[in-house]
Amino acid sequence: MKSTLLFAVFLFLGVQTQAQLQSPEEFLGYKIGEQFSRHADVVDYFDHVAKNSPLVQYHTYGKTNERRPLIYAIISSEENLKNLEEIRKNHLGNTGIAKTETKAKKSIVWLSYNVHGNEASSTEAAIKTLYELITQKQDYLQNTVIIMDPSVNPDGRDRYVNWYNQVKAEPYSPLQAAAEHHEPWPGGRPNHYLFDLNRDWAWATQVETQQRLKIYNRWMPHIHVDFHEQGINDPYYFAPAAEPFHEIITPFQKDFQTEIGKNHAKYFDEEGWLFFTKERFDLLYPSYGDTYPTYMGAIGMTYEQAGHGRAGLGINTDEAYELTLKDRVAHHHTTGLSTIEIASKNTQALNSEFKKYFNNEDLEYKSYAVKGNPDKIASLKKLLDRHEITYKNASSENIRGFNYSEAKKGNLKADENTLVISTQQPKGKMVNVLFEPTTRLSDSLTYDITAWSLPYAYGLEAIAATGTIDTKASSEVSEIKNTAKPSGAGYISKWNAIQDAQFLAELLKEGIKVRFTEAAFSIEDKKFDRGSLIITKSDNKAHRDFDNTLIKIANKHQRELVAANTSFAGSGPDFGSPKMKLINGPKVAVLKGEGISSLNYGEIWHFFEQNLNYPLTSINTNYFKSIDLAQFDVLILPEANYNSILNENTLKQVKDWVSNGGKLIAMGRAVGFFAANKDFNLKHNKPTSKDTTKVESLIPYAEREREAIKNMITGSIIKTKLDKTHPMAFGYNDTYFSLKLSNSSYKFLENGYNVGYIQQPEIIAGFAGSSAVKNLENSLVFGEERMGSGSIIYMVDNPLFRAFWENGKLFFANSVFFVNNNKFRL
Repeated sequence: MKSTLLFAVFLFLGVQTQAQLQSPEEFLGYKIGEQFSRHADVVDYFDHVAKNSPLVQYHTYGKTNERRPLIYAIISSEENLKNLEEIRKNHLGNTGIAKTETKAKKSIVWLSYNVHGNEASSTEAAIKTLYELITQKQDYLQNTVIIMDPSVNPDGRDRYVNWYNQVKAEPYSPLQAAAEHHEPWPGGRPNHYLFDLNRDWAWATQVETQQRLKIYNRWMPHIHVDFHEQGINDPYYFAPAAEPFHEIITPFQKDFQTEIGKNHAKYFDEEGWLFFTKERFDLLYPSYGDTYPTYMGAIGMTYEQAGHGRAGLGINTDEAYELTLKDRVAHHHTTGLSTIEIASKNTQALNSEFKKYFNNEDLEYKSYAVKGNPDKIASLKKLLDRHEITYKNASSENIRGFNYSEAKKGNLKADENTLVISTQQPKGKMVNVLFEPTTRLSDSLTYDITAWSLPYAYGLEAIAATGTIDTKASSEVSEIKNTAKPSGAGYISKWNAIQDAQFLAELLKEGIKVRFTEAAFSIEDKKFDRGSLIITKSDNKAHRDFDNTLIKIANKHQRELVAANTSFAGSGPDFGSPKMKLINGPKVAVLKGEGISSLNYGEIWHFFEQNLNYPLTSINTNYFKSIDLAQFDVLILPEANYNSILNENTLKQVKDWVSNGGKLIAMGRAVGFFAANKDFNLKHNKPTSKDTTKVESLIPYAEREREAIKNMITGSIIKTKLDKTHPMAFGYNDTYFSLKLSNSSYKFLENGYNVGYIQQPEIIAGFAGSSAVKNLENSLVFGEERMGSGSIIYMVDNPLFRAFWENGKLFFANSVFFVNNNKFRL
């Protein structure tokens, strides 16, 4: 009798809970597809559902730069949610990450929506899918756990939604000419720092990615879907993906994509919806929301719905129909449910093949050994820790294998800091992808860069070994504890990593005067290279607490200070020499706004705020012509076509400012503007081969795209020579591996400094077309042109690209702080 009564009570409570559950329309006050939901409303609805349904758990995993919550829901049966931790551990047992004897019996599906903020239909689809799963599709939940992130990029989404809600007509206008179909710069696609989060999975430079990876690593799903939007005239794209597939991808992963695609096609055909597969979106670059999960064993997929930021609530396409938000939501909703359906029907196969994926015995390279600057090693460790990839120190002295620096077989003499990353660990295939010397391409037509190997990106010596390398436990790095020496002449600190630039930036902000040396020197039998920082007692007499402040900042940044008893050098310049340049704490500005690459501007903005922590003033292009540039020492021009931004009068103002001591830094496409202008020394490096127009005109239509790739460079690594005596190259050796992102080529400066340059092009990794490579002969990579008492710095290759090419960042810091820093602002 008592048990019957208890059952009735629980049944009543369950009914009451479900009765309190509101549909999206009831909760939001409009039907899904009639409006764009603000992120706060999405958060509130997911919280509401979790509080009123026993089939949903609600969690936050962090906050964005603009303090919006990052959330996810876990959806499954009541029984599964009660045993969720056990299910998770059993699932991780298939990877070897967790040690369990119980067999995994559930499918784990992760659905990510709205990584690009202005591809906003997907979040609306997430709301609809959540509600339908728990009210109509409970059978899918019996053997499936769904993790749903309704908005990977809340800052970008609200930037788009808030703008759209402000400008749309009532009722909305479907005409393409209407204002509501033309987003202002920078658009809602990127996050706060204008980074494309869909290209940040592997590099984890952004807070959203860093926080999401903690949860992703806890679950390691069988299937991961990234929901996107594309142009208004492209109907819908879903798996299977296009070539090239990375060689690490298994036959099962490819085949299962096809099975999922066929299931989607069934529903789309029933509705008469068009779609396409096997085109455009490949599986190569490791930092996408489809490839990163794939290399972690999942079936990783991108779904692309027509629409994007142009579509709004409805737009007339070029194919004579109106594409509505309701349509877009319906399509994403359908593929989401179809994906879960296939997962629930194939649980045994998913678990079986998932376990096989983590057997790494057949990988060619068993270990990667990296050696170099301890700061760069520490930065690499930080990245590996984010992905929960393990590493140890080498105990072997001589390591043989493929030598990255020489691009051939060779040796590496290990030291106490040499790091070994084995592929014989659960995430060994991801290790293989991130560290492989060069990527094999089954097709040279790709969607993104084709080279990214971490030893080159971090500026480290490396060996890829086909055998195991003897290792020992990674040792703890001892803490640096500097002490003050007020009786000495000053202090010296090294300069060869971005951490040194961070240290310098804080010293300058604290009013401490710093010098750098243009020549190597020694004091008291200790040798110091070019670029070393010298902080003297003489320069800082006016600083009340100079020694203690300096020591505190050095200890904070873990920079070792060498106390100098005297300023008299044993060799090289003394502290008072003209070669010991006083660093102007520069006032730095950067252009932003219409016409400027939002991504490159974001990279610069992020570098100053998150890497250097040094003040940066952003100036909008729409009022740039009225700015008094005399208040700045450095002006950065991000990638853009400057023909409309720098008109004749504005360009004259800029040239006058440079001639009076200003420093202009031009990046990527911005460099081309100066090469096309007769007032500057830089010139295009034009192809010298004979005219082939007639021959090219006979190339068949179907072959034109492939023929065009001869002139393309799609993110390849190229060996670059450096003039390491120039301040822009301080902290580097005479060779740098540059990530080349375009076929742009410029002649050596005749009246200037060719700091980084290519003579005979040597492509180390990635794809570069034959014609493009030939045109790189005798071309500039980094250079300085003097104009009056100022300088123009040309950065043909972008060293801040996506914030992951760590070894390039010091070039930028050198350009800001060292190059032609010839005046001190009082």
